[in-house]
Amino acid sequence: MEDGCVYRVTVLKEGYSYQDDSGQFHADGTITLVQGRHVILVDTGGPQDKGTLLQQLSSHGLTPRDVQYVVCTHGHVDHVGNLNLFPDATHIVSFDICKGDVYTDHPFRQGAAYTIDEQVSVIPTPGHTGADVSVVVKTATQGTVVIAGDLFEKEADLTDPSLWQDVSENPSQQAEGRRQVLAMADFIVPGHGAMFKVQKETEPS
Repeated sequence: MEDGCVYRVTVLKEGYSYQDDSGQFHADGTITLVQGRHVILVDTGGPQDKGTLLQQLSSHGLTPRDVQYVVCTHGHVDHVGNLNLFPDATHIVSFDICKGDVYTDHPFRQGAAYTIDEQVSVIPTPGHTGADVSVVVKTATQGTVVIAGDLFEKEADLTDPSLWQDVSENPSQQAEGRRQVLAMADFIVPGHGAMFKVQKETEPS
């Protein structure tokens, strides 16, 4: 395999979610860079992340115009806050696909994956919202990495299901997506926590 076809996954900014002492909820989404044959950005954080995002791209030798695909796992503000920085990219936002003002129809709702190339695909994983997607990346060093958005909030929600169920529009649908991803993934990048290794003996909750 040529070097250009070997993908690597880098978390540019780790997301978080927590409730402060006054009861106010804080959250920001994980931003992930996928590099190989294509340059792909998964989730763009909130509007307040613009400076961090540009700085992180620059540290990898990239400008926004180098990004060929921007995938937002769902439409919440903390995941779509900087789409305007990437006018040249193909945008996949939930179940919508467009480049500029040209939209492409794709049967995500019928369960069909969208193939970027042989190593990268975008699969429908609804539940947290009605139109979530996850990005599946085959890598040389980490096996299959799934960038899952809020299908998984953080690793702790494997043992405390309230962490994801309390913010899910359709828990039963989301549970099915979680089982699917846990079965295929070696590593998962969740929406609001650190990348984690999947322990295959662990049953999903």
